[in-house]
Amino acid sequence: MKAKAIMVMFDTLNRHMLPPYGCDWVKAPNFARLAERTAVFEKSFIGSMPCMPARRELQTSRHNFLHRSWGPMEPFDDSMPELLKQNGIYTHLATDHQHYWEDGGATYHTRYSSYELIRGQEGDPWKGEVQDPEIPESLGGHEFMPNLVRQDWINRKFMREEKDFPQARTFAAGMAFIRANATQENWYLQLETFDPHEPFYAPQRFRDLYPHDYKGKHFDWPPYAPVRETLEEVQHARFEYAALVSMCDDYLGQVLDLMDELDLWKDTMLIVNTDHGFLLGEHDWWAKSHMPYYNEIANTPLFIWDPRSGVRGERRKSLVQMIDMAPTLLDFFGVKIPEDMQGKPLRDTIASDVPVREAALFGIHGGHVNCTDGRYVYMRAPVSTDNQPLYEYTLMPTHMRSRFAPDELRQMELAEPFTFTKGVATLRILARKAHSPHPFGTMLFDMEKDLDQDQPICDAEIEAAMERILVSLMQQNDAPREQYVRLGLDISDG
Repeated sequence: MKAKAIMVMFDTLNRHMLPPYGCDWVKAPNFARLAERTAVFEKSFIGSMPCMPARRELQTSRHNFLHRSWGPMEPFDDSMPELLKQNGIYTHLATDHQHYWEDGGATYHTRYSSYELIRGQEGDPWKGEVQDPEIPESLGGHEFMPNLVRQDWINRKFMREEKDFPQARTFAAGMAFIRANATQENWYLQLETFDPHEPFYAPQRFRDLYPHDYKGKHFDWPPYAPVRETLEEVQHARFEYAALVSMCDDYLGQVLDLMDELDLWKDTMLIVNTDHGFLLGEHDWWAKSHMPYYNEIANTPLFIWDPRSGVRGERRKSLVQMIDMAPTLLDFFGVKIPEDMQGKPLRDTIASDVPVREAALFGIHGGHVNCTDGRYVYMRAPVSTDNQPLYEYTLMPTHMRSRFAPDELRQMELAEPFTFTKGVATLRILARKAHSPHPFGTMLFDMEKDLDQDQPICDAEIEAAMERILVSLMQQNDAPREQYVRLGLDISDG
């Protein structure tokens, strides 16, 4: 099949801050315009958190979080862009997502035919200065990583005009690829920006969209912590986030304009998505990772245009996840979907809301293990305060920005192959101690009656049914035996 596909991927894009999902104060007219041109998904859920685990799911169509934390692609992984490349589909990545060129992500971008990496987001070690930059008295930030904050303020010095911002440069690179190859066939572009991930640093014209009287400390980088700030400070951070969403909207609009100009709608699939959301004070928390994965994080925006069906301006209620993106793209280009991929192609779901699953699994390594059937969300907590037993299974022992230390590796052993490792044994390494979700306990929510997840319910019959779903999904993913022990799940009959 001769075809083209574009994925515009944002990081940390909250669906509840977008007009197509009911927000009435964030200025994002191009997301509203996008909704008129696509199928809009109501029940798109995360799989593995956070950034690179989600991107491993994007490429491999398998959940990451039950077996390991943040890390590179594994030698046994099937890679969607690589499979496309091997089957005559040119794949290109244009991104400012700096985690691609760190230790824990360095095998992802090399799966594409070509890639353009834009520097300068967050604490990307981009520009070198020995002298410390001037940093205003601030709230938030990554207090546990002061060098990240220091580098971010160095990077900001090189963003004097809007065209200098990494997002602007990323979209310029992606649109240059589209324009140069518009008359060609068989290509896939992943145009991916780190925004609106924190810090919420946007050009002034977008911040001017949200005038408010704030005289407090500089605050555009919420901590990964409970809310301790005043209501005024919380609202200010929300306005800073909204400004960055409006910037994302503006550049998304430029892509839509280009598709109009070049008449790409007739043969080009368009996917607009994100890896996860973000808490902006909801549930008295900031950010992600440490707390339960409420809907603000887990229920993500997703828009898809498929020229084969031509569906536009319609809503879809079927449960879908990031693991469905690879099969959807492979199917669109007529490439065989590997047996180890667990997601499903969404062609019929886009066309007529045909379900692809009865329930979805999601979480982070060492956190709650969660599932939803579309109505109920079940969050299973570890039974022990120390969150043990917990291991990493990998052949690529690197963390986000470092290699595994010798102390971590001295007790490692070889594990039996999993069903998806193609007969290859992995290293079994005791996981580092991290924040335990044990204090939050196990929770059950009814999304029909409590979409904001303010009131956990107690219903033994429903919880037992959701526990059975959770165990089944974990078994389908060949979860390590100790994960069931950690969560207090009885699989003696399984």
